[in-house]
Amino acid sequence: MRAIAVIPSRFGSQRLPGKPLADIHGRPMLAWVVDRCRAARRVERVVVATDDRRIALAAKAAGAQAVMTSSHHKSGSDRVAEVVRGLGLSPEQPIINVQGDEPLVDPATIDAVLEALDDPAVDVATAAAPLLGDPTDASRVKVVVDCHNRALYFSRAPIPAGGPYRVHLGIYAFRVRALLAFAALPQGDLERLERLEQLRMIEHRVSIQVVPADRALPAVDTRADLDAVRSILAQRS
Repeated sequence: MRAIAVIPSRFGSQRLPGKPLADIHGRPMLAWVVDRCRAARRVERVVVATDDRRIALAAKAAGAQAVMTSSHHKSGSDRVAEVVRGLGLSPEQPIINVQGDEPLVDPATIDAVLEALDDPAVDVATAAAPLLGDPTDASRVKVVVDCHNRALYFSRAPIPAGGPYRVHLGIYAFRVRALLAFAALPQGDLERLERLEQLRMIEHRVSIQVVPADRALPAVDTRADLDAVRSILAQRS
């Protein structure tokens, strides 16, 4: 069963307001994310979940469906869950949440994370790659896993002590039933302290399969990140 990619995208950002609409070589950043999702073999449909009309218009111009959502969600996955509730999908339908600030996300990584759901024992999957930058950078989320590549903890701090470090990539694959179960869980202290939605699952003992990726390409959290992405895409073209 092919997946529906849902891109949660909001205008408000503390460090880079309006970043989904930030210009990258004549196109809004969101359009680049839509393109990457559409290039994945296992994705049949791309939906942008937003609370901003400007972002909805940009999504439609990029060839994605746009769905307006509440502006009060605690996380991107909560926003995705609101969209999924209205689509009348099978409980086993795979959904992939691709963050709207990942214009370089590799379609092959999207496919690999979705492939993890081929195992009936896996309800939630994500990806991580070797961290090549500064492990003390709080914008790069680190993850530690067990011997079966299930997540033990995610943190903005450098974990494990001394490394090696794996950086979490901003994509999550869910079965519909697992996504809706996640959205029904209360926020815990760890999620609030670290500002990481995936810790809600860890606190409630929901297993997250972590798929290894070869490398992490920059997401956009700051103006410097945006400049780096522009440079990479200019070199590619």
